[in-house]
Amino acid sequence: MKNIKYILLSLTLLFVLDSSAQNNVDPGRKQAIDSLALEKVKDLSKYISIIGNKDTQFSEAQRVMDRAEELFAPDSEMGVSSLSQEEINYYKVRVYFERLMALNYDKVTIKWYDIHYVSDLEQQPDGTYVGVITIYQRFEGTSDDGLNYKDTTKKDITIYVKKKETQIAGRIIEFWDVLLGDIRVTETSA
Repeated sequence: MKNIKYILLSLTLLFVLDSSAQNNVDPGRKQAIDSLALEKVKDLSKYISIIGNKDTQFSEAQRVMDRAEELFAPDSEMGVSSLSQEEINYYKVRVYFERLMALNYDKVTIKWYDIHYVSDLEQQPDGTYVGVITIYQRFEGTSDDGLNYKDTTKKDITIYVKKKETQIAGRIIEFWDVLLGDIRVTETSA
């Protein structure tokens, strides 16, 4: 069902972005791209909550990880930070999800909020548009033995708007799609 939603949103971009090389995205075009990008970021937020939830069955978490991976460009990484160390670690998307699922807490709550664009889309030499969406993530992990950890992390998500092709009723149709890229930690606080 989600794939159909993304395809429909992407196909609306057929009529919003044309194939000519343009240096700027007009407001109508940008709004359609923004809608698709923000929809995918919100879906990722839901997926992360499900994967991190200790009540989620293993098979369901695996299914959700597969769905979440589809949102990303190949080789994307996600940053992980902690209040107890300055170093930020970056993991491939699937490894990040597996580590999240394996955290040693009895209860994990992850919420994303204040999701917004911080940069306009900029066209790259290959025709891809690149932008950044900023989110804030509130992480809370608790254990029955009294272990309690909370932090808030500001993260920047790179987004790529790329032209793709699909076949519909025997015709090749070009459309624009949004893929998520690296998720960089920019700030971690209590």
